[in-house]
Amino acid sequence: MDHNLTSLDSAEARKPTLREIFGRFLGLGLISFGGALPLARRALVEQRRWLSAEDFTDLLGLCQFLPGGNVINLSVAVGMRFRGIPGALAGILGLIAGPSLMVIGLGVLYERTQDDPHVRHLFAGLAAAAAGLLISMAVKILLPLRHKPMAALIAALGFIAIAILRLPLLPTMLVLTPLSIYVASRNAQ
Repeated sequence: MDHNLTSLDSAEARKPTLREIFGRFLGLGLISFGGALPLARRALVEQRRWLSAEDFTDLLGLCQFLPGGNVINLSVAVGMRFRGIPGALAGILGLIAGPSLMVIGLGVLYERTQDDPHVRHLFAGLAAAAAGLLISMAVKILLPLRHKPMAALIAALGFIAIAILRLPLLPTMLVLTPLSIYVASRNAQ
């Protein structure tokens, strides 16, 4: 049986409610400063099983192509997938409500303590942790591509173009997106 049909059937069999969408993204927003993607993947794929690993990677690919933050786009896409526009609103409001209040409070606190060396060391440690989360997420996103060599090649080309050659994102995506669509259509046949 086709893996995509199976994953869609299981996701459609138990659609999350608006309250669950809001609550899950509120929780993600409150615990994921600087590293929401690994936590979002764990919550949506491994814990709640709302999406398969492949579905998550596909949605994330779309979200990365769109303007704005990836996790914000993901909250809208997941909410929209299960509950339409009300679900999209529940996802994004859940994601940004708590962190917005916390950032305002931390901004006020940082303004008063920014010259303290302990605070500077704290932010250096947070930056290292965020880098580790990013590397972890990249590995988890690449795992579903291990059986799709052409998709992995396109991902590698994107990495080389943007991270190593420092080419701008938009022209890179304008070249790789049609190539990716072509490869996906050839694999579907």
